[in-house]
Amino acid sequence: MNTPPPLFFHVDVNNAFLSWEAIYRQTVLGETEDIRNIDAIICGDISKRHGVVLAKSMSAKKSGVKTGEPVVDAMKKCPGLKRFEPHMNYYHERSADLMEIFAAYAPVVEQCSVDEAFLDMTGTGKLYGDPVMFAHRLKDEVRDTLGFTVNIGISTNRLLAKMASDFEKPDKVHTLFPNEIEKKMWPLPVEDLFFVGKSTAVRLHSLGIHTIGDIARCDRSVMKAHFKSHGEVIYEFANGIDNTLGQRGEEDQKGYGNSTTISYDVKIAEDAYTIIRSLCEKVCARMRADEVQALVLSVEIKDSNFAVHRHQRSLLSPTNVTSECFKTACELFDEMWDGSPIRLLGVTANKVTDSGMRQLNFFDMDTHDKMQNLDKALDLIRNKYGDDAITRGNML
Repeated sequence: MNTPPPLFFHVDVNNAFLSWEAIYRQTVLGETEDIRNIDAIICGDISKRHGVVLAKSMSAKKSGVKTGEPVVDAMKKCPGLKRFEPHMNYYHERSADLMEIFAAYAPVVEQCSVDEAFLDMTGTGKLYGDPVMFAHRLKDEVRDTLGFTVNIGISTNRLLAKMASDFEKPDKVHTLFPNEIEKKMWPLPVEDLFFVGKSTAVRLHSLGIHTIGDIARCDRSVMKAHFKSHGEVIYEFANGIDNTLGQRGEEDQKGYGNSTTISYDVKIAEDAYTIIRSLCEKVCARMRADEVQALVLSVEIKDSNFAVHRHQRSLLSPTNVTSECFKTACELFDEMWDGSPIRLLGVTANKVTDSGMRQLNFFDMDTHDKMQNLDKALDLIRNKYGDDAITRGNML
């Protein structure tokens, strides 16, 4: 029997926060104005003008407003800007509705953030026919059923599918198959390549490397000499090689893990969370000491019958922040624990990178830097006075 070629969709909600807030205000609050059609942003504390811009309307974008910039700066650019605080619970509900549609069609749904997911559509050709035509039907179903639009990228691996979904927006379907890389991806600026942040882009330009094609045609050893392991990653990405995003069943080259055998059988989830938090503290502290971040997090459970269960998830952005790893680890734990008494718990961070680049993430954009600085401060205190010198309140 012939093995079907791999096929992946990357589905990304167009301007998720603004779209979902607009729907919320119309359907829940009964407002008639569509904030997508005015100068509007979704942001942090609007009473104090704190926080950053999480999402912006098209007209606000034309005024120069940028995602991730301080709200006060956005208001200077667009004086009539209307500001709205996010309704996170409602956004999660809309996200769940979206994933429910995906699950009805895709054999495997890999949600990587509240507003995007990879769909492993390998072997579904006989069910749905031409993948591009089916992607258009799926896109239209989301729009007509849920009231917001998505972009869908299609390719043979996750990286290329994600790159394709970032092409022209909104409400579009794009392909980026290996034979299309040279034409569709290589002419793009280096800033458009996944995992190339601002500082990396500046260094690439200083080397005379301005397009993704320039990276692809560069000698691999040169990239490694200037950017270490991160240089090899972006070299592979530029050539359409996906050895990082969501690869399953492969041994990771390097990981940071901690596990503990518990002196009593854990039967309550809250007790397990406390242990998981302690493990995440240790794992993340080691990563911060080595100045690396992880792209994959896994949790291991061994029950009282010595049965072992493992579950892992690819992260949207690399991280070594304890609170972020703890949140993901608890979600993984909840997904696989069947209630059996637990005698061992483990947390492992894999697919590490020494890159300082981080993709903007809607839900932690306003807090990531603060939490990272807090973790570093805790590390300094513990390194100087011992591990017990300071403890998080919820660990007591």
